[in-house]
Amino acid sequence: MKLTVLGATGGIGQEIVRQALGAGHQVTAVVWDPARLAVTGAGLEVFRTDLTDARALRPAVAGRDAVLSGLGARRRKDAGVAARLTRTVLGAMEAEQTRRLLVVSASPVGPAGTEDGLVDRAMRGMISSLLKDVYADLREMEAALAASATDWTAVRPPRLQDKPVTGSYRTVVGGFPARGRFIGRADVAHAMLAMTHDPATVKQGVGVAY
Repeated sequence: MKLTVLGATGGIGQEIVRQALGAGHQVTAVVWDPARLAVTGAGLEVFRTDLTDARALRPAVAGRDAVLSGLGARRRKDAGVAARLTRTVLGAMEAEQTRRLLVVSASPVGPAGTEDGLVDRAMRGMISSLLKDVYADLREMEAALAASATDWTAVRPPRLQDKPVTGSYRTVVGGFPARGRFIGRADVAHAMLAMTHDPATVKQGVGVAY
């Protein structure tokens, strides 16, 4: 497949690039600072832009089978970046008639696991309160996706860890795995690549966790 990866220098973004190249895909990595991209390999194109101009982004998404985004606020003070930049991406994709888009959201944006206990609900409430601006940004991003013409998927992980890819995790379309508290960034990337050609995830939020 021909894939474009946004936020390609972030933890999840670099894993998407690495795993996609390893699977033999052609990858366009969209970055602001190419020096921060630690991944190399045959089939990789590096495209430099700051993602504020939909017209400038159009060549990076034209003719692609899918666009995968790791964009989002890394710190609370960056809240707002996910919705703002995703609107730019949507503008570029709709102009080029590129339809498939997968983004990283977060578990508190969607429904809780149906079997969560008191501890899980308390943790969810505490995190949602501490990072309310970040999650408001992600909800706004998901609303923009829902209003778009794209075949979008919002992947909603819980707390992220830095650990090697396992390929062993749970996913729930339209919900969240019961008592799912953690997942590695590499496995989020793995899940996003697997969902790229899964029609059941189109226009859905998908919870993913160990």
